Amino acid sequence: MNPVWIIQKKRDRGELTAAEIGEFIAGYVRGDVPDYQMSALAMAIYLNGMTTDETAALTDSMLNSGARFEWPDDGRLRADKHSTGGIGDKTSLLLAPMLACCGLQVPMISGRGLGATGGTLDKLEAIPGFRTDLSMEEVRDVVRRVGCVITGATADLVPADRKLYALRDVTATVPSIPLITASIMSKKLAEGLDALVLDVKFGSGAFMKTLDQARRLAESLVSTGKRMGVATTALLTDMNQPLGRMAGNAVEVNESVAALEGRGPADLMEVTLALGAQVLAFAGRRPGRSQDGGREGTGGPPRCVASRGAGCGSSISAFRLPRGHKHRKAGPGDHRHAGRTAAARRPAGPLHRH
Repeated sequence: MNPVWIIQKKRDRGELTAAEIGEFIAGYVRGDVPDYQMSALAMAIYLNGMTTDETAALTDSMLNSGARFEWPDDGRLRADKHSTGGIGDKTSLLLAPMLACCGLQVPMISGRGLGATGGTLDKLEAIPGFRTDLSMEEVRDVVRRVGCVITGATADLVPADRKLYALRDVTATVPSIPLITASIMSKKLAEGLDALVLDVKFGSGAFMKTLDQARRLAESLVSTGKRMGVATTALLTDMNQPLGRMAGNAVEVNESVAALEGRGPADLMEVTLALGAQVLAFAGRRPGRSQDGGREGTGGPPRCVASRGAGCGSSISAFRLPRGHKHRKAGPGDHRHAGRTAAARRPAGPLHRH
């Protein structure tokens, strides 16, 4: 495999084969392909795009770069959510414990900030001692005991994305639909999920500036999830203003805790509940499972996430770290304040459901 030939082929708008993509990504993970050649290929992809087959091959190659989770066949629904990011977007911090409160298991593999937006891991590391580098065994243990976990990709879990994610941020190749699709879906597919809901944002505070761009990204993500056998839904949500009242790592954690106690801003709760309802609607339709993904008697999935999520004591318990868990000291994070209340926005209906 000659990396230069592959870069040249994509630079000249050629279609790469699955073997070429796989060999390039494998070489990058091993260290045989240096950052500057990976950067060149990323820029060629950014400028010229990828076909559906190329995007699928890139996703597969990144997914196969490391291990993936396998879960026992115990009747529990494993689900997750991913957002393409925006100013003040903190829904993951709410939705993971809310879904756990409803009986689902949420093994969430998240990322750091890209561009101007803070990542979920950056927000959590504003909590002194919060670890975001759990091993696969630690992830399994926390999910079993708590019901949810939020951690980052590791050397074992999707190492290709861990390396490429940071590279894209410093090479101006973030807003590329094929690269975003492969990054998001390789992490999510490695989690061993039954269901996935995607929050694809558009507007001045998002990577996708227009509704049409967001729709094309959502279609790419959903089709990839369908191809890999994961029930996938996407919502298109407005990011022309910050979500919630707080923007900045530490203050967004504070706002998330307040929201779990039933004191969240209306726009933040509307988006979070809409995403949760999509996951729980699937749980209610799945044969052999209770209406709320594992617990009976809540009056159906949408009511579960509303009545047992925000303001639910067990959601707060799930958000807190398990007692006895080992931590490392983390930095204080960012403490910026948005300074004004964001206007409430209503999410669009589900783009696709499979």
